[in-house]
Amino acid sequence: MSNPPFPRDSAGEVATQAAVGLPEPALAAEAIARVLQPLARLMIDHGLQLPSLVDLLKKALVDEAARAYGLADKGSSDTRISLLTGVHRKDVRNLRDAPAAQTISTPMVPLAASVVARWISEPRYLNADQSARPLARTPRKGLPGEADFTTLVGEVSRDVGARAVLDELVRLGSVELREDGFVVLKTIGFVPNEGRTESFHFLAANVAEHLAAAVHNLAPDRVGPPKLEQSAFSQDLSAAQAEQLQQLARRLWAKSLQQFLQTATVAEQRSVAQEGPKYRVRFGVYFNDTQQDAPVVDAQANAASRKKKRKLKP
Repeated sequence: MSNPPFPRDSAGEVATQAAVGLPEPALAAEAIARVLQPLARLMIDHGLQLPSLVDLLKKALVDEAARAYGLADKGSSDTRISLLTGVHRKDVRNLRDAPAAQTISTPMVPLAASVVARWISEPRYLNADQSARPLARTPRKGLPGEADFTTLVGEVSRDVGARAVLDELVRLGSVELREDGFVVLKTIGFVPNEGRTESFHFLAANVAEHLAAAVHNLAPDRVGPPKLEQSAFSQDLSAAQAEQLQQLARRLWAKSLQQFLQTATVAEQRSVAQEGPKYRVRFGVYFNDTQQDAPVVDAQANAASRKKKRKLKP
């Protein structure tokens, strides 16, 4: 019998619990070991070896210790960072002087994603059933007064031409330019073709933000409620049942994404004139299915049972 789905998050089952408490190095190491498994697969798939990861980890430890664990009005000395991270003091000094790691260059991705987000959240660009309307590429190709793709891009940015954005979205596989001059959104949301630079950009952004929320929830000195970081799981499913749940998850995400973006668009407009620090948010979802390992206990019991039967044979 299949176990029912259970929701879980990085702060435990009770969302209103107090701060986590004392550091737990053993539990943290156990969690990190599991997080490293898909990271190891990514490294092997793309030709990265252990020395590269060691260098990246050292740099990340030094940068985070200097940024988040400095003393008030004093920052952090090389010695203090070395004590916090275990990185040799000489390496700390060299790493602090080293330039920041080069980020994945995706100059058009934020703009392209913003155009798609507005397309699926602004009522003028939606059909009655809330699906994205095909848009005339320019005002001349559509009916008078109808929203068009050039207008859409202009509402997001006036620094890049609509044609350049259209070419990028076509290249990424997000839209199709029909022969009649209308642009059609192929998928709800912004999903670049697999294997491109943009996919690595989103892997870095999405996984980093997801992990940051989970790490925040487990911080020993956390104050206030945990951040939203939950999932539901089910097991003992057939391949067909897993695929059925994946399709359901995609439909639920599409509906939630549109509602979230509509609210976020209004929030951005209202916050323009407001003073004070600004925040960015990222709301996401994931779905993963993995073939379960055979139950170890059952396998051992079956082996013992077979051995016993052999002994009983006349």
